[in-house]
Amino acid sequence: MRDRMPTVRVAGHFGEWLQGRLGPDGPLVLVTLPCAALGVRPDPDGAEILPAAVRARFARALGRDLPPLPLAADMPPGGGAGASTAALLALARAARAPHDADALARACLAAEGATDPLMHPRPDRLLWAPREARALRSLPPVPEAEIVGGFWGPPEATAPGDLNFPDIADLVAAWEEAPNLAARARLAARSAARTDALRGPRGDPTPGLARDFGALGRVRAHTGSARGLVFAPGTVPDGAEAALAAAGLTGILRFSTGGAA
Repeated sequence: MRDRMPTVRVAGHFGEWLQGRLGPDGPLVLVTLPCAALGVRPDPDGAEILPAAVRARFARALGRDLPPLPLAADMPPGGGAGASTAALLALARAARAPHDADALARACLAAEGATDPLMHPRPDRLLWAPREARALRSLPPVPEAEIVGGFWGPPEATAPGDLNFPDIADLVAAWEEAPNLAARARLAARSAARTDALRGPRGDPTPGLARDFGALGRVRAHTGSARGLVFAPGTVPDGAEAALAAAGLTGILRFSTGGAA
């Protein structure tokens, strides 16, 4: 069985640079933060990531049978790191479905009512409407960054009807004009702070850790437990990972994103 498992892996993300409403009554939008260090892959010892009903809806939307593969994820469920979307895409690849990004996004939406843009080759270059499974427009490339993070707080599954997010229209406009990584990181920290204030949870240690370590900014999963500090490449101070662990974060990791990552 192990020898016959397909060798596919779909990378996840690590929360979002930005997420919120595009205007007070506008659509929910996000700019995802790709993370190649976290992913989903077939594994004979894997757990059941997706409910049977979700797999069935995805198969119907794709118009093909899906292999009964067990899957393993590097990220916790409810972490805001794209486990469910990555799992669906891994099944689609194992079933040899055509890689039509728009069709895959629609199938993910049909399966779960929301989706991350992981089916696109440069997902962080899209202003993505997750409840509509479409890009509203293209965005400038994100400069290369180094993220140190982990998971803090309770898991939180995405609820398709949940639109209780702050207005970030001003942050999106500024993101499109931001000249460098430092400016993007400050905008990400503002997006995180707005969601902290509206949705919680209280007591997040990452704002203080960002100050203590001189991070350019911080990121979070706006639904989920992923939290991270943003640094220019090669500038992560010694002891950052240990400090995150001491503050109660789990699953500590360091990875590069943006640029050519």
